[in-house]
Amino acid sequence: MGISIGELNFDDAVYYHYDEFPPAKLDYAKLVVLLGKARDAIVRFDQILKTMHNSEFLIAPLRNQEAVISSRMEGTVSTMDEILQYEADYKEGVNESNSNFTSDVIETFLYQLTLKHAQQSIENNGEISDWLIRSLHQQLLLFGRGASKSPGAYKTEQNYLVDKIKRKVLFVPVSTEKLQEGLESLFSYIKDADEDILLKTAISHVEFEALHPFKDGNGRIGRMLITLMLWKAGVLSAPHFHISGYFEEHKDLYIDTMKNVSKNGDWTSWCQFFLEAVEQQAIRNLVVVENINNLYEEMKTIFREKLSSKYHDIALDFVFTNPKFRNNKFTSNAGIPSSTAYSFIKILLEEEIIKTVEEAAGNRPALYSFEPLMKIVRV
Repeated sequence: MGISIGELNFDDAVYYHYDEFPPAKLDYAKLVVLLGKARDAIVRFDQILKTMHNSEFLIAPLRNQEAVISSRMEGTVSTMDEILQYEADYKEGVNESNSNFTSDVIETFLYQLTLKHAQQSIENNGEISDWLIRSLHQQLLLFGRGASKSPGAYKTEQNYLVDKIKRKVLFVPVSTEKLQEGLESLFSYIKDADEDILLKTAISHVEFEALHPFKDGNGRIGRMLITLMLWKAGVLSAPHFHISGYFEEHKDLYIDTMKNVSKNGDWTSWCQFFLEAVEQQAIRNLVVVENINNLYEEMKTIFREKLSSKYHDIALDFVFTNPKFRNNKFTSNAGIPSSTAYSFIKILLEEEIIKTVEEAAGNRPALYSFEPLMKIVRV
């Protein structure tokens, strides 16, 4: 049962910072060193992306990690294994009506699809705009519990960030009457402001969260905005930098520092936090990417030796793209003759490169997991 407005305590609530965006000034002396470290770390991360065999599919696990962690920050609990199994079963699209998966899994999977949708939109010369944000929101809330929360439409009633246990209002976002004006200012700032892109991204993220334009999904869309801005500006060569891991680990500080922008006008402390997050997450992502890349090179030799077939490289790319997969997907979609594909499965099982998650039953094919990769990317 929901909590009525009359039951809420507003005594310590922080209110949106009207007429204070964009910030009049930042203390650049406090930011310059952090800015350099963050930029260096993200450049190192991007350099390895450029040298990878196929960064688009080798980095797909990072996108899945982001989907799991960012959704978890909003109370949606699912695992990497569940998301990849869902993807294995519904590779051609989402069909909730005959799904045995929980709403949490479906919502997290939709987040991952929305990241892909965002990438396609930007690649088609799309701008970060009102239309794009609403389009992403509509995709994000396509199914699951969010489907009843006006997908793709801005809020028409005042919303609040609430501590439901204590029944206390923590933050009051911009009013509905001022929302459109606030969004226009934000998109204009993103497009035209002459500011370092890392600082511009930091400021845009916190402003989007303070506007809180939707009934639901604001946090997830706001965190997507970070990746899209860095990619659109050319800081990233591909949209594969995701920051939710650091935000989740420092969730209280993340929220408090954002609130202090509205409470005390402290944009500089928020930018400090953000730059530290970018540096640390880039370092962590770099380690994961290097581990994935090293595993790929190691498996390239193993697949060539064990499979002894001209199709070994196709099989290798398939399991990296689909670390959980149904037997029928491999035998019908991998581009390998059926008899050869069946023999590959047998060899990979014998060599313990893949393991059986579900045995075949009736018309349902067996489910396999490429465990060497899963061990790297589970969160």
